[in-house]
Amino acid sequence: MASMLGEPASCSWKGQLPAMRFLVSWDEWTAFMRRAGRMAGLRTGASRAGRPRAAAALLMVVAAVAGATSCTSAAHHDQPGQVPLAAQTRVPAATTSVLTGAADVVAADIAQRLFASAPVVVVANPGPPAELATAVQSALRAHAPLLLTSAATGGTGPDAMVRAQIQALNPRSVLAVGVPQKALAAQLRHIRVVTSPAMLPATKTPAPLGHLALVVHPGATDAASLAATATARVAGAQVIDVRGGDPRADPAAIAAFSAARPRQVLAVGAGFGSASRLASRIAVAQTGRQLPGGGQILFPGHLLVALYGHPGAPALGALGQQDLSASIARARKVAAQYRAVSHAPAVVPTFEIIATVAGARPGPDRDYSYASSAASLRPWVREATAHGIYVVLDLQPGRASLLTQAMWYKSLLELPDVGLALDPEWKLQPGQLPLHQIGGVSTAEVNSVIRWLARLTAQHRLPQKLLVLHQFRLSMIRDESALDTGYENLAILIHMDGQGSPGDKEATWNAVTAAAPSGVFFGWKNFYVKDHPTYGPRATLARTPRLSMISYQ
Repeated sequence: MASMLGEPASCSWKGQLPAMRFLVSWDEWTAFMRRAGRMAGLRTGASRAGRPRAAAALLMVVAAVAGATSCTSAAHHDQPGQVPLAAQTRVPAATTSVLTGAADVVAADIAQRLFASAPVVVVANPGPPAELATAVQSALRAHAPLLLTSAATGGTGPDAMVRAQIQALNPRSVLAVGVPQKALAAQLRHIRVVTSPAMLPATKTPAPLGHLALVVHPGATDAASLAATATARVAGAQVIDVRGGDPRADPAAIAAFSAARPRQVLAVGAGFGSASRLASRIAVAQTGRQLPGGGQILFPGHLLVALYGHPGAPALGALGQQDLSASIARARKVAAQYRAVSHAPAVVPTFEIIATVAGARPGPDRDYSYASSAASLRPWVREATAHGIYVVLDLQPGRASLLTQAMWYKSLLELPDVGLALDPEWKLQPGQLPLHQIGGVSTAEVNSVIRWLARLTAQHRLPQKLLVLHQFRLSMIRDESALDTGYENLAILIHMDGQGSPGDKEATWNAVTAAAPSGVFFGWKNFYVKDHPTYGPRATLARTPRLSMISYQ
């Protein structure tokens, strides 16, 4: 076992003398053995009768892995002293590709992309798990790409596509695993076909494709993923596990992409979406910047619990009723009350800072909105985010354009953990004055902000950014069904701001959620003074649709 841990050790296999260089890391070996155990049938509930055969198959894989990890050269029948041969790797033409289809198609596709030629090719029947596990280890040990027969041929040999790929690789020998040797040899007349690794020529590690990554689902035991992983490892590519189809939602995958910084990516499985979409998601993941609570996707993995208000203005809400350090402590305390009752993986304390405050006087811009400078808010934003607090900048525009006001805070919105909120209650039409009516905004104006914020987020490769739309009357967002919710780098949330008795709040909630377009998330506001009574955490969360944000004013 010393060689499995990376220490030099002598070994012999079929009478051959190997070189002494470690090829597969201990982590890779243990990960493969977990998958091989599942494939061989060693799982809870297996019958007693099946266990000896499954155990025997697994022991065969253990032996193969031990040989692969302790010997550099494949055992061979050639004359002693022959210079080991190496496959010729090549960089894929496309920067990002998603490989889909049957297992034999995927295996041939990745071999064609990563290898120009190979002295040895392994061809296996993808059906029997133990044989496939053996083929994987044989490919790793022989430094050879792994191809699979088609289900249509019943495992008797490759179809025309796979035969063409074998011939394109121009191998000196083909190792058949679980495939009849005579049938395969009859189709490959000028290529030597063997069934014993001892009959292969000596090989060595090819030039590694160190800037290439293969993306697979963790623990995948399907034939396509196993064959692609083996071929990619032989080519020296890095293998990155991604849970689900979006690397931005997997903190471990984000860390892996940030560390690896691959220049080319191949992914196995239609679940990763189109190549262009996957490329844009990986570009964000490679930055390594994660949201408070982990990942780069806000919902449903996070529940934001916010204090609302303006620094130094107690009358405007809970956030301004204490200084910065005390506000941080208070936000954390309020959020902690939800951790015991929420099903969200991460409960995140949040500041919702009123950046532009609606006023009774027109002010110097004659727009009835008083704007704080980005510089004046920066200390609050910087300190809050440094303490794991998400920040939302709220706009009360008066007669000003929402887009114009949003652009004033571009430097803050370029930060990964700062979002934006629009408050249509304070949007005035010509001739209107604050507090004389409830304001409203057109969907066209909101969509102009959505497009700008999505471009900004994409330009800086930021984690998904929050856009909050406050609402307690349907008239506050006109033609709401036309909201543009198609940007996956934005999380658009409609925040129910109704106040008063439980009956009043529930009625407002039902109206707001019923009118909302698909693709949005929902928030709820609790008022310390104007609610009778103020809901506790359990009562606040006890509603459908599920809440993604809760704020306190």
